[in-house]
Amino acid sequence: MAVDLQTVKALLTEQALARLDPAEYRFCADAGCEVVYYNTAGATFEIDDLRVPVWQKRAFGSRMVCYCFGVSETTIRAEVEATGRSLAVERVREHIAARRCACELRNPRGACCLGDLIAAVKRVQAALASIDVIEGVADAS
Repeated sequence: MAVDLQTVKALLTEQALARLDPAEYRFCADAGCEVVYYNTAGATFEIDDLRVPVWQKRAFGSRMVCYCFGVSETTIRAEVEATGRSLAVERVREHIAARRCACELRNPRGACCLGDLIAAVKRVQAALASIDVIEGVADAS
């Protein structure tokens, strides 16, 4: 997926930015790969070259999903545990409607996080449901 050069510039560390060759970069979402950005000339920037953690490159559990409003799997889980559901998607939709988001600069993918956020809420809810089932089976024993 192509990423705007402004996104790459905004998220690189100072040391990595000094190596930047202005070109078209692509985003690598493969969790098993250290590379985050790459171009056709062979230039790459890896996880440690970015100012922010890249959720696609981290293990499930505490990843940041919405870089604009600080929604992580941890905050989603806490909300579901406290209230039985998460309203993170609705809150972010309200911010998007109010034109407050800056995903093109803050999200390493350079795109809106809403689809990722919807999927993250589902993953967290499914993980919590699995824990409840396992605990229910253990309690019945």
